[in-house]
Amino acid sequence: MNILLYGNGSSGNHGCEAITRGTVAVLGSDHKYTIQSVQPADDIRYGLDNLAEIRTATCTAKHDLRFVAAYLKMKILGAYTDMDGLNYVPGIRRAAQAHKLALSVGGDNYCYPGTEIYGWLNREYRKHGVKTVLWGCSIEPEIVAKPQVAKDLASYDMIVTRESISYEAIRKVQKNTVLAPDPAFFMEPQECPLDDRLKTGNVIGINISPMIISAEKAAGMAYENYRSLIAHILQTTDACVALIPHVVWASNDDRTVLRRLYEDFDRDPRLILVEDHSAPELKYIISHCRMFIGARTHATIAAYSSCVPTLVVGYSVKARGIARDLFGTEGNYVLPVQKLTTPKQLTDAFIWLKEHEETIRAHLMAHMPEYSKNTVTLEKIKEIVML
Repeated sequence: MNILLYGNGSSGNHGCEAITRGTVAVLGSDHKYTIQSVQPADDIRYGLDNLAEIRTATCTAKHDLRFVAAYLKMKILGAYTDMDGLNYVPGIRRAAQAHKLALSVGGDNYCYPGTEIYGWLNREYRKHGVKTVLWGCSIEPEIVAKPQVAKDLASYDMIVTRESISYEAIRKVQKNTVLAPDPAFFMEPQECPLDDRLKTGNVIGINISPMIISAEKAAGMAYENYRSLIAHILQTTDACVALIPHVVWASNDDRTVLRRLYEDFDRDPRLILVEDHSAPELKYIISHCRMFIGARTHATIAAYSSCVPTLVVGYSVKARGIARDLFGTEGNYVLPVQKLTTPKQLTDAFIWLKEHEETIRAHLMAHMPEYSKNTVTLEKIKEIVML
């Protein structure tokens, strides 16, 4: 079967890359995959062209009647969705010639501003005879409750949610909704050269992102909590600390914050500044960590699926939902960045994680095989969308 993937960011966000790789792992490599990419060069750089044909998602729209209507709507009403959407139409028309199934693989696209474009794309694919699946998604319940979003969600042929909070909200507006782990759980790690310190088994992995800093309520508090945590680890343990990026987009690069932390501690020899790698290589590196504290969802998924005790510095439903499904509660496993008001909260959360390290590792090792069985195969998708 020919399967189209669209709506994802580029592989400079290694979570986007992990979703794509995990999707192929779940649905099988014997199908032909095509990726409608907004940044094809990024996807090729990290090797996704070995799994799928990479196509450019957009091109300049033609000046036809639809263009005129969209232009007037933009100028008169200030509504840009139709104008933006028209740039995708040539790619959709081409895709529809060979594909009858399209997966919207953006994950949490509906959690951010500008959700209108995803409903627009869904309608356009369906208009061209392509069945659509919203794949591996998380959506805040209050967003699901918005009438236009609820209408958009109901128009997909199927929705696959990656955690139970979103599942309970979405199934109220879309009956063909199922629950399955994020596809990234199924991405295999890829061996790469390791810093010798990572081979000791006594390294705490740390990830921080500009995204959580932008979501904090108290200015500077997220960074200050991470700085206090690293100081605590260096002062009270003999562990090394690996500073691990997971998104390297120019506009949202984890390395900018991690390098600042590295310099704040004068490049302490117990700090390991990890450079950019592909998503499977990052998972391999994270799997060598003793514990992991992360902000990026797919960095924490790499840790969870490697049975590494993990603390998430979260900002949205996806962090809470995944932790709840894995542990029965998000308490002690997720620290919402919005609740950081004093510099030691992350350190206190880490101390709890360290005190329960072995119990958490044992739980993950026992639970992960069963959790991974709850996936959605291509046969289930065919059954629901009636291909």
